[in-house]
Amino acid sequence: MKKLESSLLNMVLVLTGVAVVMGAVLAYVNHLTEGPIAEQKTKALADGIKTVMVCDDLVVTNTDTLRQNDAKGKEMTYIIYQAQDKQGQQLGAAVESTTGGFGGNLKVLVGFDLDGKILGYTLLEHAETPGLGAKADKWFQKGEKGDIIGKSPQEPLTVSKDGGQVDAITASTITSRAFLLAVNNAYNAYKATPSSDAETGATKQHHE
Repeated sequence: MKKLESSLLNMVLVLTGVAVVMGAVLAYVNHLTEGPIAEQKTKALADGIKTVMVCDDLVVTNTDTLRQNDAKGKEMTYIIYQAQDKQGQQLGAAVESTTGGFGGNLKVLVGFDLDGKILGYTLLEHAETPGLGAKADKWFQKGEKGDIIGKSPQEPLTVSKDGGQVDAITASTITSRAFLLAVNNAYNAYKATPSSDAETGATKQHHE
């Protein structure tokens, strides 16, 4: 009996030791990779802003964070990147907006000009079904079936099934609604920022 107890004790000690070592290894690997991962995300965001603003040579002059409750009372966070070109001309802003899609959160980056019209968009994160909901990456781009480029969400964009003028992704109406909601919310966040007026296209200048 004593021999059995000793064996169990040894097994527990060995397993504990292995767990401690593995935990230390994972923590070390995480420490090594968190820097490069953060750099990749920063670069992806910078490239995304250039893409949605349709300008390769721009400067983000101000970053605003806006928190608002959605229709269900859930607090949503929007990040607004005010941009201008190298000549100092205001371009508008790129806005990060997140909503719940069919498979999970759908994070969209939308570019608006000074009049609040959509310049471009890109998906930053999504968990939609490959081949269906994931088509939102291209479905609403210029020249595609659900083209929203150049439109203004001053009147909220909705799918044709709901009486709107935007064709939903085939067999993915839920994702299409979530995407357009993210775009509409992004517009409202842009319009609500103190440094811009997306409804009239006027941009307020701040002087120090």
